[in-house]
Amino acid sequence: MSGWSAEDVPAQGGRVAVVTGANSGIGYVTARELARRGARVLLACRSEARGVGARDRLVGEVPGAQVEFARLDLGDLASVREFATAYPYDRLDLLVDNAGVMALPYGTTADGFETQFGVNHLGHFALTGLLMPTILATPAARVVAVSSTAHALANIDIDDLNSERRYRRWVAYARSKTANLLFVHELSRRLAAHGTDVIAVAAHPGYAATNLQTAGPKMAGRGAVERFMRVGNRFFAQSAEAGALPTLYAATAPEVPPDSFTGPSLAGWRGSPAPSWRAPWTRDDRASQRLWTVSEELTGVAYDVLKV
Repeated sequence: MSGWSAEDVPAQGGRVAVVTGANSGIGYVTARELARRGARVLLACRSEARGVGARDRLVGEVPGAQVEFARLDLGDLASVREFATAYPYDRLDLLVDNAGVMALPYGTTADGFETQFGVNHLGHFALTGLLMPTILATPAARVVAVSSTAHALANIDIDDLNSERRYRRWVAYARSKTANLLFVHELSRRLAAHGTDVIAVAAHPGYAATNLQTAGPKMAGRGAVERFMRVGNRFFAQSAEAGALPTLYAATAPEVPPDSFTGPSLAGWRGSPAPSWRAPWTRDDRASQRLWTVSEELTGVAYDVLKV
């Protein structure tokens, strides 16, 4: 995969993709490049104004692109259910669980979950489960979860998933990203047991310049931190274009194995896509199964089609 670029994305004609958080950053680039290769892409975004704006911008950059917007608020399970119920196609070749929030001040979702755990993990868990019958009906479909190297900062605490005992924004973020990897691990196990050719994989962008870094400090009114993040984005981070490559590779390259973790090749920071290190706790069968069970209970979404 040395030197792999967006030009290496295979033809996607006839395929349907859903990309969450596709209005900006690596989500937008991922959606654009899939559309450029012929996929019909559904931009799943919380803000209608930003989502429609992204759709119009994408069509301007890729004339003839088959791209639509649909509202999805991952912090509101009712919105997740509405999105899944209204899903307009009879196939789903690629679900990219990309949207996320990072290091926010403490808050809760519409359903009362700590925001980072609720949006980054539970929202995507529910979305994937509700769309799973359509995914399984699509030959060689893929689910791609976008995690982060920051997962290495903390394992999940199954007894305090909502950080009710003590909230530390970066620890909560790391736990949500660990949850993404545990989700892919358990989903991969269940897909294999089901005997399907659908696979689940994970990716991360390394250090990419997006709005993710500045949103938390801005919400908290921490101007100095926000300025520091902007300087880092400008001088040290790679572009969103480069940061999207691991996701695109994980989503489309034919040789990607199940339960893999793809990131930038140079120390997980920047460079072309390559297999990425992941903390050993993200392959813990017992932890992934416990998180799965609790996630089904919290969201009310049961993966009945993948019972094992």
